[in-house]
Amino acid sequence: MPSYLTLANWTDQGIRNVKDGLQRLDAFKQAVQAAGGRVISFYLTMGEYDFAVVFEVPDDETGARVLLQVGSLGNVRTNSLKAFTEDEYRSIVGSLP
Repeated sequence: MPSYLTLANWTDQGIRNVKDGLQRLDAFKQAVQAAGGRVISFYLTMGEYDFAVVFEVPDDETGARVLLQVGSLGNVRTNSLKAFTEDEYRSIVGSLP
């Protein structure tokens, strides 16, 4: 299953209601699970981004749909990267001529 690393920042609305963040994280996890995936890890971060999450879903379209649903709620802005596992990395590099 494809994996994604999403770096996110709260919007003004999201930080104003930061105490609701626990429920929003649970709702995100449920949305990913309902889409056939799973949240692998979540980190509150300090620096340029407010938090990071690693998750996997069946395909890119599903990943985009989940992220669009989250973004449409107006609490976060995301920057997402498709991530390859170590095994996938080894396979990709190992297949180079």
